[in-house]
Amino acid sequence: MKSNYIYFILCILLFSSCEPQRNLVYFSEGDSPKDNRINLGNAEIKIQSNDLLKISVSSLSVESNSMFNTAANQSGYRVDNNGSINFPMVGTIKLDGMTLEQAQAKISTDLEKYVKNPIVNVDFLNFKITVIGEVNKPSSFTIADERVNLLEALGLAGDLTAYGKRENILIIRETAGERTMTRINLNNKDVVNSPYFYLKQNDIVYVEPDPAKALSVSRSNRTIPIITASISVISVIIQALLRFN
Repeated sequence: MKSNYIYFILCILLFSSCEPQRNLVYFSEGDSPKDNRINLGNAEIKIQSNDLLKISVSSLSVESNSMFNTAANQSGYRVDNNGSINFPMVGTIKLDGMTLEQAQAKISTDLEKYVKNPIVNVDFLNFKITVIGEVNKPSSFTIADERVNLLEALGLAGDLTAYGKRENILIIRETAGERTMTRINLNNKDVVNSPYFYLKQNDIVYVEPDPAKALSVSRSNRTIPIITASISVISVIIQALLRFN
């Protein structure tokens, strides 16, 4: 009889503390795709307004190299609202919508009028992504090689917490002055083929918290005293039952 009372009380405590289970495993839903190849065309990064570009030029002319590669030039060329940069000797060059390789070819072609056999390298100086919300280390990250997928970005942020909603990741992207907001499901195997799986410059990744966390945070200040008092009462009841049995 005594053990039945104790078992009954422990069951009440156990079930009252339970929360709905959530799927914490990536790529656990959906059928495996027949073709396991990922379309890397979605990862192609194109130049757009407000990008900051590092442009270096090398040629057989020492004088030309010095002019193009001064310390001032290495601080970067800002792409203006028209998608263009102002480059020494050449003037205005429109680069909006080009990949880095296309920009290199374009600048090289324009420079050939003034410099023999120029070799041009173009890189981003401000390729940045931001990861916020239910991650362990929310922050902004500068990406060196201009290619990062969503899993790598979450890895930089220390991965999701247990409260992070893997099935509802929000990605905010701005392209050509237009902002889009898209939600993707990291539990779904097909997410790797999404155009948002590979991130673009200045993307913001927001991991929404599970409602259970919001509820627990809002109740924390008032539930701790209640829980403490409840434990005390239950202890008294158990002692009384033990005494009478």
